Amino acid sequence: MSLFSKKIKERGRTIVLVPTMGALHEGHLSLIDAARKKADVIVVSIFVNPIQFGPAEDFKRYPRNLNHDKKLLKPYEPIILFTPKAEEMYGADFRSFVEVSKLGEKLCGKSRPGHFRGVTTVVAKLFNIVKPDYAFFGEKDYQQQIIIKKMVRDLNFDAQIITIPTVRESDGLAKSSRNAYLSPPERRSAPILYRSLIKARKMIKAGESNPRKIIKEIRNLISGKSVVQVEYLSIVDPEKLEDIKKIKGKVLVTLAARIGKTRLIDNILVNSK
Repeated sequence: MSLFSKKIKERGRTIVLVPTMGALHEGHLSLIDAARKKADVIVVSIFVNPIQFGPAEDFKRYPRNLNHDKKLLKPYEPIILFTPKAEEMYGADFRSFVEVSKLGEKLCGKSRPGHFRGVTTVVAKLFNIVKPDYAFFGEKDYQQQIIIKKMVRDLNFDAQIITIPTVRESDGLAKSSRNAYLSPPERRSAPILYRSLIKARKMIKAGESNPRKIIKEIRNLISGKSVVQVEYLSIVDPEKLEDIKKIKGKVLVTLAARIGKTRLIDNILVNSK
């Protein structure tokens, strides 16, 4: 892959990387749609990255269906599909990691220690292998793309990070490969996550500036669904990801919750002005 990328660059052509863990859906395809407008060559990587999963997380059962993914990508040809194996990415004596401190310790980083270290390490490796001019990420994984942008700035990667809005189901649930885990009753309860974010946005737009009041209201809304257990619910600065005491300007309302055994995340950016 590195040699291929080098030859593409020597011809003066641009490369876009769309990094994924497979189990592709419309959210991933929206990244590819946007990528097609930006560069000559599109590389879609599919790699379920073991080092971003904790010991008790769903690495072994994470959905994998390469044949299905290839069918979804067929209309986008010509496209380069990069599917490395774990032993190719991480040798037996692998000891090097990339970590963005502070940003990676907040929100999802609190309950998933080491997760973002795994993310930034694999993305750094993909950048070094593929050598993209642009890399596309989804806004659903908001904290992830903020951390990757910081890594790119700090380590002088020659890649521009572009973030694409979250793609949602008709009832508002954010598209996610993990949605496949949900049982029918759990799936019917899942849209409460997005409805809670919309409730928060309405309160902010109506002039509420106290984040604690908003968080209390939307926690009460979610508590009506016994199958949903909130892991965190925060209103933070959209760049520093720090909790704010008073809402002013643009803020990020973000949450993680377990619906049954499935962990889902979602967020919404709100401008209070």
